[in-house]
Amino acid sequence: MAYTLGEAAKASGKSKATISKAIKSGRLSAVKQETGVFRIEAAELHRVYPKTVDGNQDRTLQTVTQTPENTPSVRELQARLEAAQERLTDRDAVIADLRDDRDRWRQQATALLADQRPVPQPVIQPAPQPDQPVVQPPKGFWKRLFG
Repeated sequence: MAYTLGEAAKASGKSKATISKAIKSGRLSAVKQETGVFRIEAAELHRVYPKTVDGNQDRTLQTVTQTPENTPSVRELQARLEAAQERLTDRDAVIADLRDDRDRWRQQATALLADQRPVPQPVIQPAPQPDQPVVQPPKGFWKRLFG
């Protein structure tokens, strides 16, 4: 497809003067017809000036059926991300509980170490001497009572 100077200007988004200067300088090749009208090949024009869409000319509406927000893989990744964040929140709560327990045990151990009272020693009774009478353990009622 060949463009005229005006069509080439619309297709490239440049002015007619810019296209004409590019032809005269040799950056853009074109064929001048006997009537004085330039014929510019589309490939040659878009080699120098990329194609642009101007106004409503040749504008095609492109409807996107799936946006990045609603593709199945994105939805799956979002669900996995939410689950991971929930697990992290639960883990943080467990860690906080464990720290509280540790601190309470540490305080209790410190208090026990600081409170070092002498431990009462058991009273050891001396063995009976042969010249002293041996006391018999209580029988009956007293034995059941004191065991």
